[in-house]
Amino acid sequence: MQPARALTAPDISRALTAPDIYREVQRGAAFREVRSRYRRFAFPAAAAFLLWYLAYVVTATAAPGLMARPVAGALNVAMLAGLAQFATTFLLTWAYARHARLHRDPAALELRWAVTLETRQEWTGQERTQEWTCQEQSRREGEHA
Repeated sequence: MQPARALTAPDISRALTAPDIYREVQRGAAFREVRSRYRRFAFPAAAAFLLWYLAYVVTATAAPGLMARPVAGALNVAMLAGLAQFATTFLLTWAYARHARLHRDPAALELRWAVTLETRQEWTGQERTQEWTCQEQSRREGEHA
């Protein structure tokens, strides 16, 4: 697994309105990278899960003798495969949450922070300075304490 590359927010320092800022972000490389990371996980995972589910349904329909074969006591192949469906659902949910936490969330939060600063600058008319950024961070930390 490759480490997540650091993403930088697009240059949105020009005086733009909020809708312009969001359009600029959407066209930026950082946003495209976050979307790409999502698609690289979600599409193959969804396809694999759907194929696994369809294989279960087709096998149950086309080979009822195989599905009725006992495995242990009253547990047969169909029941075992059905329980495996639940297990793979939980496994896929865990994998999705882990992938999001490790590969998308940091980049998305960085992008969100940059956009928040730009839109607040527009709404308040304040110039974004290091001091203003530190004041915002201090205020936020006080709210969560």
